Amino acid sequence: MFENVSLFGLFISALLAATPIPFQSEVVFVALQTAGHTNVWAMILVAAVGNTIGALITYVMGFGVTHWKDRKWFPATEAQLARGHRWFERWGIGLLLLSWAPGGDLICLVAGVLRMSLWLFIPLVFLAKAGRYAVLAWLTAKALGMIG
Repeated sequence: MFENVSLFGLFISALLAATPIPFQSEVVFVALQTAGHTNVWAMILVAAVGNTIGALITYVMGFGVTHWKDRKWFPATEAQLARGHRWFERWGIGLLLLSWAPGGDLICLVAGVLRMSLWLFIPLVFLAKAGRYAVLAWLTAKALGMIG
């Protein structure tokens, strides 16, 4: 029971952390790992899925904001969006692998604005997010002396 509640809390914290809502899921992740009651592989998977869904929410927000692209107050012209699209086609894949880093939410938002393919977006973001949580789990285990 404790593990299910813990994983649900981790999922929610990871989801929120990947949206514009200021939240740090790493604190929850490390606290759960330190408590030692939850399987670390389950934690990595749940956190990565939650964080990816949060990134998808941010992507959809970017996708939806272009509804207003014809308005005077919209921050980009059609030409700027076209230039951004070309630039993102060239560099976007590499940038999405940095979606785990500070500012990564902005990368996900831009991917939505520029209508990046979800077939590319979701696996790249999941890979980046899962990798980050796996490294965090390893660093935490190392710091706690759980591994040599």
